[in-house]
Amino acid sequence: MKARILLVDDDPDMRELVGSFLSQNDYEVQTTDSAAGLRSLLDGEAPDVVLLDYKLPETPGAVPQDIGLTLMPGIRQRWPETEIIILSGHGTLDVAVEAGRLGAYTFISKPFELGKLMADLQCALEHKAQQAENSALRDALATFSGLNSPIFKSAAMQAVIRTVERIAPTDVTVLITGESGTGKEVIADLLHSLSKRNKNRIIKVNCAALPRELIESELFGSVKGAYTGAHTDREGLFRQAEGGTLFLDEISEMPVDTQSKLLRVLQDQEVRPIGSKVTYKTNCRIITATNRKPEEAIKEGKLREDLYYRISTVSIHLPPLRERRDDILPLAQAFLRRFSAQANRVINGFTPAAIDRLLNFDWPGNVRQLQNEIQRAVLLSDGPMIDAADLSIARSPDDTAVSPDTNFTLLEGVERNAIIQMLKATGGNKVEAARRLGIGRQTLYNKIKAYGIKI
Repeated sequence: MKARILLVDDDPDMRELVGSFLSQNDYEVQTTDSAAGLRSLLDGEAPDVVLLDYKLPETPGAVPQDIGLTLMPGIRQRWPETEIIILSGHGTLDVAVEAGRLGAYTFISKPFELGKLMADLQCALEHKAQQAENSALRDALATFSGLNSPIFKSAAMQAVIRTVERIAPTDVTVLITGESGTGKEVIADLLHSLSKRNKNRIIKVNCAALPRELIESELFGSVKGAYTGAHTDREGLFRQAEGGTLFLDEISEMPVDTQSKLLRVLQDQEVRPIGSKVTYKTNCRIITATNRKPEEAIKEGKLREDLYYRISTVSIHLPPLRERRDDILPLAQAFLRRFSAQANRVINGFTPAAIDRLLNFDWPGNVRQLQNEIQRAVLLSDGPMIDAADLSIARSPDDTAVSPDTNFTLLEGVERNAIIQMLKATGGNKVEAARRLGIGRQTLYNKIKAYGIKI
């Protein structure tokens, strides 16, 4: 995509010369000749760089004044990511210093060589790109590691995040290991979000879910007639992920013969669709994951050893939730905020008994189980706090999990919660509650009894 440059200068010859030069060098150029002209553009799409003359007329044809710098705060406010280069034929050191203080990238004195302008412009664009990368890093870390809503509090996961932060900008292959539900896909998303490929797609595929007879055509593509049922050309996941990231989950469940073809693709950076005689270059980053221990998968013949060395330039292991209990409560609170908002409920947190139950459970299903448990509790709870009785998990392996009254499906839980909320809204008036819910009075009585709702 062409970089967008806005040139603000009242000299028509300057606008023609610089505009033509930049257009010839593959920039998209827009020009205006006054402060009023600049202000009229501030509601539009932000340019990448503004070339701003220090001496400008307020309106077209008026007498130029030293007002260029006074326009900078408005530009910074409306286009905070745009770089500004000040141009001036009356430049002094004081003006240059003030321009820098206001946030200008650089100051260029007129007359200037077009080569000098081009060099400064390219540096400004590189600086803008670097700032965008840093912003993406901060945003991604705020989302995943919790600068705004802390999630990863344990030392183990903080170490994982530091590793991700270091390797994400590179193109090294990454193998993520850990039990099911530990968050391997979340880490893959984070690696992609912090990479230079984040403007392109991350394509995700669960190798265990692909039919054995179709996995190669899904990965590499195929041409019409390559096999029975191939009625059209298939693009393939490598081509879909071009310029971005391809995440191969449960890599050890991929057939071994397909693993050998994948290894060849990774070595040659070329893909040949099934049934085609033509190969094409591929450019995507490979991230893989498995819930098996790689050493055991290799011994069992589930994972080729040579492929393992190719995909594990960097290995990231996610410990199970029971080994990082410092993450349990922050995760639970994050899920509570999300699901209570979705259910339009006001739930303020967990009671001490619920917190004790959450922290002392071993979570065999890891983060995924915790997420489902909190969603269920939000739907089934009656009060402003999640209590231990709202949780289906046992206090210990010897405890019973839940009382029969709370053993409902999610759909039943939604219905139960809707009835409770309506009874509260009608002050316990069952006739009015039934009318508002659109059900018969006897039906409401039956559901109140079945769901164990206390009036």
